[in-house]
Amino acid sequence: MRLSRLLLPVLAASAALVAFQPPAQAAIVERVIAVIGERPILWTDLLHRATASRMQIRMQTKDQALITAQEQEMYKDLLDHLIDERLEENQADKAHLHVTAEEIDRGIANIAAQAQQQQGKPVTTADVMAEVRRRGLDEQDFRDEIKRQILEGKLIELRVRPRVRVTDQDTHAAYQHWVNDLRAQQLVDVRLLPKRILPNATPEQQQAVTQLAQTLAQRAQAGEDFCQLVMQYSDDPSTRANCGSHGPQPFKDLYPAIQGIVQSTQPGKVSDATPVHVGNDYVIVIAMVMPSAAVPTFDQVKPEMNQRALLEGLERARKAWLEELRHNVYIDVRL
Repeated sequence: MRLSRLLLPVLAASAALVAFQPPAQAAIVERVIAVIGERPILWTDLLHRATASRMQIRMQTKDQALITAQEQEMYKDLLDHLIDERLEENQADKAHLHVTAEEIDRGIANIAAQAQQQQGKPVTTADVMAEVRRRGLDEQDFRDEIKRQILEGKLIELRVRPRVRVTDQDTHAAYQHWVNDLRAQQLVDVRLLPKRILPNATPEQQQAVTQLAQTLAQRAQAGEDFCQLVMQYSDDPSTRANCGSHGPQPFKDLYPAIQGIVQSTQPGKVSDATPVHVGNDYVIVIAMVMPSAAVPTFDQVKPEMNQRALLEGLERARKAWLEELRHNVYIDVRL
């Protein structure tokens, strides 16, 4: 979300603008790659803003064909971003919005303050600028990026914020999205007792395995030692000695069917016997979901979720506003 840039995270601008010194090459032929209204965007403008992305692409691969393909896609996305910037600059001019040197200084001071909070040690604006220079970034480019962020913030407050009204439904939706993201990232420990059904099993054999799995689930739910049941009945020899556990894993890395079992089973409880396809195998799984860090309730994080819903609403409204601007301005893309 671009609106998060308005928070001026530590060196976010510098990370986007780290200088890249390409190998010596022939002189670049200047050309116009887009016209917005009567204002052109030049090829050198695009190259200048693309230095960090070009460096990142070239650090990730030596395959020239892949580099070329990724750079072309990056240029396309960056040009679209520059067009939005020009549209915003035009609106700022019409609204007589400006950014002073003092506001830029305060923006850099905010970066230092956030860095100090995150690192737990003193960080000054001089430290920030030293890091900028250490990365090879031109100080003026860094200040220009901070200026663009501040100007965008003013425009959003003036033109976009009045379009957004956050409802309780929006806040609850933001909370649910946050919870889903949190669960996808956090580690979960699931103990599994799988019973495999062989591909050539007869209907009677399939029924016998299903019945056994249901019986084992009921025994575990009644309080019988789950680890002992795993040791005796599990068809996964690699986890019998570990109570059916592969150890903590990111939730998002679990099989979708196992994710569903985890979501529907209370921590510390045993699930019902559930049929699951694992690759080419068909198994019936019984799961015990181990307790993990509790997710805060909605009431505990309501102010944060309200702010999250606001930012999401602002981003949607900003995109709609920019789309309106594009329809009312002559735009000629020549890249």
